[in-house]
Amino acid sequence: MNLALGRAAIILGFVASSWGVIAMVVGTVRHNPTYLRIGKWCVGGTALGAVLAVVAMERALLTDDFSIDYVARNHSTATPFPFDVATLWAALEGSILLWLLVLAGFLVATARRFRNRFDDPMVGWAMVTMFVVCTFFFMLVLGPANPFVPFDVPPDFDGPGPNPLLQEHILMAFHPPMLYLGYVGFTVPFAFAIGALATGRLGEGWLLETRRWTLVAWGCLTVGIVLGSWWAYEVLGWGGYWAWDPVENASLLPWLTGTAYLHSVVVQERRGMLRVWNLSLLAATFALTILGTFITRSGVLESVHAFTESQIGPLLLGFFALIVVSTVVLIAWRGDELRTPARIGAPMSREGAFLANNLVFAAFAFTVLLGTLFPLLVEAIGGDRISVGSPFFNRMSIPLGLMLLFLMAVAPVLPWKRTSGELLHHRLLWPAWVGTAALVVAVAVGARGLAPLLAFALGGFAAGSAGRQLVLAIRRQGWRGLVGRSSGGMVVHLGVVMIAVALAASGSYLQQTELRLLPDEPAQFAGSTFTLVGTDVEVLPNRRVQRVLIDIDGTGPWAPGVSVFPFGNQRIGTPSVQVTPTRDVALSVLELPSEPGDPALVRVTVQPLIVWLWIGGGVMALGTLMAVVPPRRRPGTPDGVAAGRSEQPETPAAAPTGGAAEPALGTDAPTEVGVSAGTGGGGEQ
Repeated sequence: MNLALGRAAIILGFVASSWGVIAMVVGTVRHNPTYLRIGKWCVGGTALGAVLAVVAMERALLTDDFSIDYVARNHSTATPFPFDVATLWAALEGSILLWLLVLAGFLVATARRFRNRFDDPMVGWAMVTMFVVCTFFFMLVLGPANPFVPFDVPPDFDGPGPNPLLQEHILMAFHPPMLYLGYVGFTVPFAFAIGALATGRLGEGWLLETRRWTLVAWGCLTVGIVLGSWWAYEVLGWGGYWAWDPVENASLLPWLTGTAYLHSVVVQERRGMLRVWNLSLLAATFALTILGTFITRSGVLESVHAFTESQIGPLLLGFFALIVVSTVVLIAWRGDELRTPARIGAPMSREGAFLANNLVFAAFAFTVLLGTLFPLLVEAIGGDRISVGSPFFNRMSIPLGLMLLFLMAVAPVLPWKRTSGELLHHRLLWPAWVGTAALVVAVAVGARGLAPLLAFALGGFAAGSAGRQLVLAIRRQGWRGLVGRSSGGMVVHLGVVMIAVALAASGSYLQQTELRLLPDEPAQFAGSTFTLVGTDVEVLPNRRVQRVLIDIDGTGPWAPGVSVFPFGNQRIGTPSVQVTPTRDVALSVLELPSEPGDPALVRVTVQPLIVWLWIGGGVMALGTLMAVVPPRRRPGTPDGVAAGRSEQPETPAAAPTGGAAEPALGTDAPTEVGVSAGTGGGGEQ
């Protein structure tokens, strides 16, 4: 039943999405309401196909239906909850099903949001774009990534279960879905960008309609990356959280370009500038999500994320090329209409700072892309395997990160168009004092080294600037001033500062050693005392865990161990971490005692401020939520103005076609303070 239901669901979804493309193209071109209604029905058919396919696979996993090859290869009767549910995204075919489910959800949400405007050509072409993406992914699961292939079940058969690393921590149940919400969420603003280019309505209306979609996608991608780092730190046992692995970089790339877009789009909303740049950034962000899927799902890498080789790689590369070529052609076609007479008047202005911010983000993304793809290109051309390791990425990313911290501090206080030295001095005085205090505290507690000290000082500078903006917002509007894109952006900045300081501290002052511990014989390292007090064995349904019990400074015991999985006798380390606000002490077993009384070999990793990475990620998520919520308008505030500021771009009335005079795409679209969830204003002009 599961096999038949899954196959039927995929066929239904493919047919519905394909008909959706045809119906929306015909309905939009001919302004035919009958075909537009068919397009609406196709939305439901596409979503129903994706939902039923996922339900069939989850039912097969939960009922141990090994007649499906995917279940036989990736599931076991011993796989515990919720890892049996998470097995859906533990391998190639299931992960594409998850992508389809999320994509169908965004398709339904978009159709519902614009249900009364399907006759608007921009909405029509946006829906065409989303249907095309749906059709492509349904084509994948119909062909090379088909999850519903039958399997001839031998007597007493039991599968191997998911990769052991994927059933060691509960974050496996949350990290991939959150990452996919970010990846797939960028389909919506990309689709409306294509709609704007197709219709020639290149003003700022489509930006206002898609700003929240973009923020939600960016926020989910941010949380997904943080959860992935946390999962790696808790599970892999090497004491780190980011190794510049190509799979990690695949998620970072669209985050970098998406963050750049969130900043530069403010300039277009406010001044009607950077239209080509914003369209290019949005297209690059969506294209990079497809490239990231290729890197992690094609088998070109040997990784816990890169699944077995299949024919999916060339198809993903072809779709990536289609996105890039189509966008370039459309932008070139609309080149004259995209020009605007507005110019950046002075480097020391908010738009100048946003442009500098974008250049740094673009350089950062190019560096990561180059370091990620260069080894793959060398291997593809010459067959030689090379690696670009952490030293390259660290050497390039540290100065770029420091520049971004500086811009985070300066940009929010700059006025539009031009500024004066006196005004800049007034607005940066208190942030500068906060940065100085942060530097003094860091030196007082023993911090040394140019790069980390600069990070601490600039982090304090940026935090002081964000805090100042939040105080101004509260002073002018009360506590409701904390809600909206501007204040939400400042909260995001505070989260970024926490992460930046934690990265600088943990990366610069890491201490690591290997201790051979004998029972009840203390060992000293990094100011702490470690004592082996015993061993422990726990038998779980899917593995056998052997642990050593270790006291740290009289607390504990902490229990790092080794998990032995029955299939293939696979052995996976299970670290144990002592977490405090100031530092983490991570223990990983390298060698278990062979007999009672024998020593245990343990790796000890001490890193300061690690917990602030996860706290900072939570603060960024909170700031994103605050930015998505529309601020309350003051009584009597006219539409299009919030918190005393107009959203209309400051572009002359004689702007080219599609200019600032064009109304927003949706008449009921709310407007807010014109500052993005990256660098924002907090109410100052």
